[in-house]
Amino acid sequence: MGEEPIVLRTEALCKNFGSLEVARDIAIELPRGARYALIGPNGAGKTSLINLMTGQLRPDSGRILLDGKDITGMAPAARVQNGLARTFQINTLFASLTPLETVTLAVCERQGVAGQFWRRLAAHGAAIEEADDLLGQLRLGAVATRPTRTLPYGQQRLLEIALALATRPKVLLLDEPAAGVPKDESAMLFGVLAALPKEISVLFIEHDMDIVFSFASRVIVMVAGGVLLEAEPAVVSQDPRVREVYLGTKHTTIAPPNITGHHA
Repeated sequence: MGEEPIVLRTEALCKNFGSLEVARDIAIELPRGARYALIGPNGAGKTSLINLMTGQLRPDSGRILLDGKDITGMAPAARVQNGLARTFQINTLFASLTPLETVTLAVCERQGVAGQFWRRLAAHGAAIEEADDLLGQLRLGAVATRPTRTLPYGQQRLLEIALALATRPKVLLLDEPAAGVPKDESAMLFGVLAALPKEISVLFIEHDMDIVFSFASRVIVMVAGGVLLEAEPAVVSQDPRVREVYLGTKHTTIAPPNITGHHA
């Protein structure tokens, strides 16, 4: 079998805030169907890189290519329309809406008819059906008509992912999807992510090494705004530079004991 085509590529991406270098000559490639993790100590530039990819930040130099198209100058909404979706560390859901209403609204937004959503709900049967199907895929069918504020935090994070999937992305960027989620719920969350369609590429920031090593096929390690290493999990776990970055960094939220390998 041949290699999968590259869906998302960065070329010599640089970004400074004064003397603070948050992106230093970053060149990475995300193949179609990839499940890549982005790790590194606090302040390494992980979220800044996601913000550059999605257009929340503009690079000082370098390029970002999505499916071969240069999107470096595109607005965030245009990137979404071209197939690049993300979730955030802090969820931004509508607490009073139900998951079905929330995802249906996202589908209508993609179709360009969100302005008519409340006035002509019955006219959006196909959007409601698509939203219901998405919620089923993410194991949220049983809570589809409950107010979002009543859902456990893990289910709220899954709902965020459903919203991202409603845009029909080629690439899904997840910024700490398990942040604040209890251990049993995070296992469920990544179980759902593992079952996503293979044509969707996933790049996720995560601090839990057990999750990284069990889910990611490849790991990108960032330090001080640059890429220290990109390799398979087994290689990353044994690299002395990675050990030094984690074990030599105090006050980090990344748990070092599991950096030596997969689950015990």
